[in-house]
Amino acid sequence: MKKPEARGEAGRHGERVRSDVHVAVTLGGSSIEIVLESKVELYYGEAIVQQVRGVMAELGVEAAKVEIHDAGAMPFVIAARVETAARRAGVKVRRKRCAVVRGATAQDALRRSRLYLPGNEPKFMVSAGLHGADGLIFDLEDAVHPAEKDAARLVVREALLTLDFGDAERMVRINQLPLGLEDLDDIIPACPDLILIPKTEQAEQVRQVDARIRDIHGVDKTRQVWLMPIIESALGVENAYAIASASERVVAVTMGLEDYTADLGVVKTSAGDESRWARGRVVNAARAAGVQAIDSVYGDVADKEGLMAWARRSRDMGFTGMGCVHPRQVTPIHQAFAPSAQEIARALKISAAFAEAEAQGLGVVSLGSKMIDAPVVKRALKLVRRARAMGLVDKETNEVSHA
Repeated sequence: MKKPEARGEAGRHGERVRSDVHVAVTLGGSSIEIVLESKVELYYGEAIVQQVRGVMAELGVEAAKVEIHDAGAMPFVIAARVETAARRAGVKVRRKRCAVVRGATAQDALRRSRLYLPGNEPKFMVSAGLHGADGLIFDLEDAVHPAEKDAARLVVREALLTLDFGDAERMVRINQLPLGLEDLDDIIPACPDLILIPKTEQAEQVRQVDARIRDIHGVDKTRQVWLMPIIESALGVENAYAIASASERVVAVTMGLEDYTADLGVVKTSAGDESRWARGRVVNAARAAGVQAIDSVYGDVADKEGLMAWARRSRDMGFTGMGCVHPRQVTPIHQAFAPSAQEIARALKISAAFAEAEAQGLGVVSLGSKMIDAPVVKRALKLVRRARAMGLVDKETNEVSHA
């Protein structure tokens, strides 16, 4: 009886599909046979064929039929789909991908906005850096169908290695543990800046991710990969401080309010009264641990006024940023989390008075006829640093920027 052929498929094709490719790999035969169907075959057909041969060679496959239906996919998508199809056909070898050397992002980097991108939708990734978000989250969890988790992690890996996202911090939300640990095996060698850990309820989950990152072969040990646990349950809120202080990699803690309110059995509202206590506790825990507190997303994309109101309340509570579910939310969030011109001007005066007092060896700071308490000085200095990072203070004149 003839042994059934080992076959694997990945990707999509059809009239409505764009920027993707469908690949079928059937192992066997005497050589690599490639069958290509593409609207751009006349211009890029040979390049696609050569790329596919290169991927198969890296995977150690010497004999297979590779069928490709291309819908305008970029090279990083083709590479990811070919490898996924080959793995699904039974190939065990993982491609050895070398990351481009780039410095780690700052521990206290601006994280006002983080824009979610579905991990298995390459069409959203190419221009993602143009939206101006402080961070881009390549989502392997909720945005990806369970049957496509393996495919998504390779698309994200190739995007991280290939695309230019400008100044945006490159973040990846892995799956819940233990599946999330498998995500790390493919993602960490591509040098993401930050890993988000969903459904975090215990400090041990953070330590597991930390240990897996350390142990992954080929990672440059001198480059830091940050962590941002996501608290999404009542138990997570109760353990917020332990979670925030579980690893030196943790730079921020955020909340997932859809899951949190579901855990409580209440409805999530635009006012947020049902989660105010929990959000306040997470802010306090984050500050006690010396890390940033990042708020949840605002789900109604069309409600700009509601978004602005939520973001302002978040800032007033002590959050330093929040998530975005659509690019149109980035600018309003940045505006809401920015200090006003009046706040910056006063903070600049206080910081100047503090510098003058230090230069004179004085132990007290005065502004005009008023004495300025130490906590007020500390708050002013922090506000000025943040305003400078946002580009709201002119570097030349050290005054409020009107650009």
